[in-house]
Amino acid sequence: MSIRYILVFVLGVCSIGLFAQKAVYLDVYKPIEERVEDALQRMTIEEKVAMLHAQSKFSSAGVPRLGIPDNWATDGPHGIRSEALWDEWDDAKWTNDSCIAFPALTCLAATWNPQMAALYGKSIGEEARYRNKNILLGPGVNMYRTPLNGRNFEYMGEDPFLASRMVVPYVQEVQKNGVAACVKHFALNNQEVQRWDVDVVVDNRALHEIYLPAFKAAVTEGGAWAIMGAYNKYKGQHCCHNQYLLNDILKNEWKFDGVVVSDWGGTHDTWESVHNGLDMEFGTWTDGLGAGASNAYANYFLSDSYLQLLKEGKVGQEELNDKVRRILRMVFRTTMVKKRPFGSFGTVEHALVGRKVAEEGIVLLQNRNILPVDLVKVKKILVVGDNAVRRMTIGGGSSALKAKYEVSPLQGILKRVADLAEVNYVVGYEAPPYGVKETKVDRAPLRKQAVEAAKEADVVFFIGGLNKNGNQDCEGDDRRSYHLPYEQDQLIEELVTVNPNVVVVIISGNAVAMPWVNKVPAVLEAWYGGTEGGNALASILFGDVNPSGKLPFTIPVKLEDCPAHAFDERTYPGDGKSVVYSESIFTGYRWADKLKKVKPLFAFGHGLSYTTFQYDNFRANKRILNDGQTITFSVKVKNTGLREGKEVVQLYISDKKSSLPRPVKELKGFVKVALKPGEEKDVTITIGKEELSYFNDVNHEWVAEPGKFEAIIAASAIEIKGKLEFELR
Repeated sequence: MSIRYILVFVLGVCSIGLFAQKAVYLDVYKPIEERVEDALQRMTIEEKVAMLHAQSKFSSAGVPRLGIPDNWATDGPHGIRSEALWDEWDDAKWTNDSCIAFPALTCLAATWNPQMAALYGKSIGEEARYRNKNILLGPGVNMYRTPLNGRNFEYMGEDPFLASRMVVPYVQEVQKNGVAACVKHFALNNQEVQRWDVDVVVDNRALHEIYLPAFKAAVTEGGAWAIMGAYNKYKGQHCCHNQYLLNDILKNEWKFDGVVVSDWGGTHDTWESVHNGLDMEFGTWTDGLGAGASNAYANYFLSDSYLQLLKEGKVGQEELNDKVRRILRMVFRTTMVKKRPFGSFGTVEHALVGRKVAEEGIVLLQNRNILPVDLVKVKKILVVGDNAVRRMTIGGGSSALKAKYEVSPLQGILKRVADLAEVNYVVGYEAPPYGVKETKVDRAPLRKQAVEAAKEADVVFFIGGLNKNGNQDCEGDDRRSYHLPYEQDQLIEELVTVNPNVVVVIISGNAVAMPWVNKVPAVLEAWYGGTEGGNALASILFGDVNPSGKLPFTIPVKLEDCPAHAFDERTYPGDGKSVVYSESIFTGYRWADKLKKVKPLFAFGHGLSYTTFQYDNFRANKRILNDGQTITFSVKVKNTGLREGKEVVQLYISDKKSSLPRPVKELKGFVKVALKPGEEKDVTITIGKEELSYFNDVNHEWVAEPGKFEAIIAASAIEIKGKLEFELR
C-alpha cells in the first residue's frame, strides 16, 4: 500500500473522529436539548421540510446524511398492524408480522385497574418496538358521548377521571420501550358520521371538564411524546391545525414538548398547518382507511408548497424549526436513545397479558343464580350466535389486525368443557362477512333451528352483540340503531320462551338496547377480547375466574335517555355543518343524576361478582380541608361470600353549593381491591383541592369554592354505600 493511500486513510479516520467529537447530536450521553440544537443547525431547509410529511403510508423521512433514521408509525391501540405496502393500503403479505391482539380499550377501561393499563402498555409497546416502530398510534381517549359512535370500542368510556387514571400508565409503559405513544384523537372526535368536517360547538366548561382531562393527564402526567389531531372541526378550524387546541392549550398551557401528528387525511391547509400547531402530516389525499391518491407526498400541505413559501420569504423559519425540534426530540427519545430495549413480538406472555385484561374487564351485568355454570349438574350446553365463531380482529377500520391466532367464544367453551358435557352449536342468525354489504334475508329458518335445539339444552349461551362491520363497531360511520342487528332481539325472546336458562353474552364496544333483559337470568358484557378472548370468556362462564369488571359507561334503557339524543338533530348527528353539545357537562351518569327520572338500565361503574362485599365504617381523616391540604377517605370492605373476588371501590364528590351549575356527583377516586372469602381490608382514597374544582370559563381557570362538599362511597354510580360531609376553607 502506498504512502499516499495510507495518508488518505488516516486523514479519513481522523476526520470521522473529529466529526464524532463535534457531533453532539450523536452523543447519547448529552442532554436531549443539546442534541436537538446540534442536529438542527446541521440540517438544510430541504431536510427540515422533508421530516414534516409522510414519505410512505406509515413513515416519514429522517436525515440520511446525518444518520438520523426515518420515523415509522403503526396502528393501533389494540395491537400492531400488519405491514402495508410502501404506497398502498394493501397488506404487504409478510409472514412474520402476525401480532397478539389485545382486548379493545373499552375492555381495558372496564377493568378499572391502572395496573392492567400499565401491563397492557408495556406489552403492546414491546410488540411495537420489536417491529421497529417508533410511533404507536394510540391509545384513544375520546369521551363516550353517544352509543352510536362507531369508534367507542377504541376509547376508555364516558368519564374523564376514569380515562385519565387508565391512560397515564398505558402511555408511560409504552414509552419505556422507546416507542412514542400517540394519544388520539385531539379533540372532540365523538362521532364518525360527518367526521371529516363537522364543527363541534361545545361550551368551555364541558371542553375542559369532560373532553380534555384525559388528554391533559396523558401529557402532563404520562409525558406523552406524541398527540394525534382529530378529523372534525372546533371553532371553525380543523383540529389537526387548530390554533386554540394545539397552540393555546396543548403547547402553551400544558407545555407539551412532543409531536402533533395529523390523522390520516386530516390536513387541509398549508397556512394553518404552518402556524396552528401541526408538526407531522400523514395520509393527505386519502380517506384514512383504504382510498387515496398514489405517490402524492410532494403535494402534501407541509411539503413542496411549504418549502416554496419558505424560499420566497413569505413565512419565516421559526415555526419550521419548532416543528423539527419536536420531531428530533421524539427521535432522540425513541430510535436514537441509549440502550433502547429490543422488545418482543407475538409471545405467549403477551397473549396471557391479553387474557388477564379480558378476564378482569368482562362485566357481569345480571345474574339470577345461573352463573357460574356447574358442569357437575349441566350436561348439555347449546351455544347460539354468529359472534360465537366470528373473528373480531378483522374489520373495524384502522384498528384491524392480522392476529397470530384468535380463540373464539365457541373454541374457548369447547376447550374448557372438554368431555365434561355435550356442547352443540347453531348459528341462530346470519351476519355477512366484513366488507360484504348486508342484504335482506329471511332469518326465520335459522331462528327456528336454534329454538328447537334450545328445547333440549340444560343451558343456552347466546353469544351475540355487535361486530366490526360497517355501521356497527367500525371506523368511518356510526351505528344506525341502538338495537342489536340481525334480528337478535327476536331470537333471544324466542329462545327464552322455550328455555328459561338463557345466558346472554354481548360482544361489543358499545351499549345496546336490551328489551328482553327481564326475561333472561344472566347478561354479560364481554367486549372484544382479542387473541385470548374466547378462553377469557369461558373462564368467567364456568367460574375459574370471578368477574370483576365494571362498566366504563352508562347503558341507557333507550337511546333518548342518552343526552346526545335528548334534544334534536342539532345535538346528534348535527345539521350537516355543526353539532351542538347542548348537554354541556351533563354527560353519562351526570345526565341521569341531573334528571333523576331517567334511570339507566345498567349504571356507570356497575358490575356483579360471584361473591358479595360489605362496606362499613366510611370515614375521613379530617372534616375541614384547608388550602394546600389533602383529605383521605377510608372504608372497610369485606368479602362476605365463598369465593375470592375483586371489588372496585368508587369515590364520588358532590359540591353542596356552587355559584355555577355542577353535576350531582363526579367520580374522583377508585381502588380495585382483591379479597379472599371472609377477608376485610381498609381501602383509602386521598384527594385534594384539584378534585373539588370546576372550570371557570370566564376567567379560564380551575376554581375550588370554599364550602361544604359530600363524599360518596359507592359500588356504582347508583349503588351508594356511604356518605359524609366535609368542608373546604
